[in-house]
Amino acid sequence: MPDPWISPFSVDRAGFMGNRMDCQTSDWVIRQQSPPGDGPHRVILLLHGWTGDENSMWVFSPRMPKNAFLIAPRGLYLSPLGGYGWHPDLENAIPWVDDFRSAVDALQEILTPACFPAADFSNLSVVGFSQGAALAYSIALLFPHRVRTVVGLSGFMPDGAEALARNRPLLGKPVFVAHGRQDDLVPITRARQAVDLLEQAGAQVSYCEDDVGHKLSLSCFRGLEAFLAAQ
Repeated sequence: MPDPWISPFSVDRAGFMGNRMDCQTSDWVIRQQSPPGDGPHRVILLLHGWTGDENSMWVFSPRMPKNAFLIAPRGLYLSPLGGYGWHPDLENAIPWVDDFRSAVDALQEILTPACFPAADFSNLSVVGFSQGAALAYSIALLFPHRVRTVVGLSGFMPDGAEALARNRPLLGKPVFVAHGRQDDLVPITRARQAVDLLEQAGAQVSYCEDDVGHKLSLSCFRGLEAFLAAQ
């Protein structure tokens, strides 16, 4: 039986989402969950990492605020290792902000009341894991007016973000960053560099570091839960 929380869309830019013909979509598969009531509800956008999919971030859903509309899209690009990713360029070990631009722009098109009538996109939190964290940072730096809070888990700041941070586009915005000191996929130094750049961009950063690998520790999980509950 199909999962009632997964909405598959494979249409062109003049297509539709469900029966809403005014929603512009482009080859999306999205897992979503709306709280009870008509809304509008605050939104938490869940962005998976490299080789993930729309289900990967659902492990966090029990810890998300109960009043939040959860949206978990599948990455736009197939990974040669299985699953999906958020940029097509496999040459760069650390992607540039511009590598994520197509995904950022595509997300801007669908994160609208036309596509999600019960969602309040004036209260948007973007939560990303690994490569999804780099995408979350890119969204925040490129479209800071669209984002209220940002969460980067086991992630990194894409190259080229320094130029975007100079004008302090994230001034006063709460950001939560968590990373494992034993992470052998994304070194802890990348997380610390991301924190520095986020602070240069004006963000109010809460940082959790623990002795784990490429995952979220229990203490940082609790920190994430408290951070989102306070927003």
